[in-house]
Amino acid sequence: MTDLQALAVLWQAKILLPPDSGTYIDVGLRWIHFVAGITWIGLLYFFNLVNVPVMKVLDAPTKGKVVPVLLPKALWWFRWGAVVTVLAGFIYWFLLQQREPQAPDGEPGQYLWRTVGIWLGLWVVTWVIEYFLLQVPAVAKNGWVLAVLVVFLVIVVFHAYVNMTSLPGTSNRVLSIGVGGGIGLIMLLNVWGIIWPAQKRIIAWTKENAEKGTPIPPQSATLARRAFLASRANAWLSLPMLFFMAAASHFPLFTGG
Repeated sequence: MTDLQALAVLWQAKILLPPDSGTYIDVGLRWIHFVAGITWIGLLYFFNLVNVPVMKVLDAPTKGKVVPVLLPKALWWFRWGAVVTVLAGFIYWFLLQQREPQAPDGEPGQYLWRTVGIWLGLWVVTWVIEYFLLQVPAVAKNGWVLAVLVVFLVIVVFHAYVNMTSLPGTSNRVLSIGVGGGIGLIMLLNVWGIIWPAQKRIIAWTKENAEKGTPIPPQSATLARRAFLASRANAWLSLPMLFFMAAASHFPLFTGG
């Protein structure tokens, strides 16, 4: 038997393509979710582990050359990676709930919109509280205070979400993705609601300072602090977020299946 014949036999014996379109949609969404997530979280770790320490040791003239070139490109991939990650994950989670009965002898997707409404309301309100906490000088001054408050909020909303949406027929997969996706939603809102608005202004001020000698406004320090705290919060939140995403298929945490 030639090598070509052996490959033909292997193809026929081992590769069986799924006949339904839903499987292709699911794997496509998951693939997009993974690639975008790697881009987003990879840049998040770069900012926290590399960029922040490096920027602390650069002088003003060097920052004036580096910041306007590096950060706009990095932040473009960062914020749009976040959007694609959360959007693809949400659509995948939504389609799962359309197919899975959430109550014994119930219709698939029977409580879909109720679950989505609870999910969206709880996690968005959690982010709004975090946003206003960052406006409080005493909280923004001490990162540990913010960390304790954010952990408390996430634990409370985690329990509220599970208790309000967990029915006898709800799968571990749906609940785990709901928790991980909720944390991911907070991280997305941190990117677009806190980090990017602050960094956009800081980048512009740094560029004007380097090119025209325009003084950087004093409020840049406040904005930089808020962006730093939101980014650091995202870095820590990514750990439980990734755990719950993995637990969806590999760790029966909620329903035993």
